[in-house]
Amino acid sequence: MTSLEQEFLDKIEKHKGIIFKISKMYMDEKDDRDDLFQEITYQVWKAYSNFRGESEFSTWLYRIALNTAIVFLKSEKKRSFIANEDFSNYKIIQDEYDHAKEEKLAEMYKAINQLNPIDKAFIFYYLEDFSGKEIADQMGISEVNVRVKMNRAKNKLKDILNSK
Repeated sequence: MTSLEQEFLDKIEKHKGIIFKISKMYMDEKDDRDDLFQEITYQVWKAYSNFRGESEFSTWLYRIALNTAIVFLKSEKKRSFIANEDFSNYKIIQDEYDHAKEEKLAEMYKAINQLNPIDKAFIFYYLEDFSGKEIADQMGISEVNVRVKMNRAKNKLKDILNSK
């Protein structure tokens, strides 16, 4: 194994939570999540030699992972995403098992899976506490456009959750 391969594996191990979260947001079924996880990892590996370190690895990984998820979703003709009217309840996940929180989280993922891929990306960025500027940079749009699209995505999610 080369040092580049080992470096890549170390970074993926350190940041696999990002890939897991995106996979869970875009795919309902475990097999589909596993396939997406593998596809994201493969796409990151293919692009790794182009990573120049001008941004954090995690930022670079988010961009590739979200783009891969959107393309994967379209190519497989699958749909998924989540939402909640009070997103703050879902931002903190404790290490110890909490059945009520686990149920709320599952409910939120189910709702998110009903959103379109772009709205899912905005919700993901929101849940990960990205700033408007960071989202704008990642998505290649203005901060004003981010605020508009973010509010629309949150409202769609809220409507989905309130319809239950």
